[in-house]
Amino acid sequence: MATLYRDQGRPTEAESLYTRALTTWEKALGPTHPDLAKGLAGPAGFYLSNGQYERAEPLFQRALAIQEKILGPKHPEVAATLERYAALLRKTNRAMEAAKLETRAQAIRTVGGHVEP
Repeated sequence: MATLYRDQGRPTEAESLYTRALTTWEKALGPTHPDLAKGLAGPAGFYLSNGQYERAEPLFQRALAIQEKILGPKHPEVAATLERYAALLRKTNRAMEAAKLETRAQAIRTVGGHVEP
């Protein structure tokens, strides 16, 4: 429903539902569940698309930390989060940081790829 509100240009309602959903997921799943990490993508993307970068960044960071710990650093979901987080970094004029995340994401997506940390 939050995504629908977002798409309809109703940001206040969307944000409220994203917040409620995250609270519910965290209570139901716990703070380190991989599905919670997926759930963080919605509000993080919402804030990113609305130029609220300072609100989006901790959500991307949290999702990435959960995914790397639970799924491992080379999981495809980690690559997707790295790419979205890199987009935020580019929008905040941190191109070098963004490039590092993009390189990591590409290495994950490339079979047999390897990138030094």
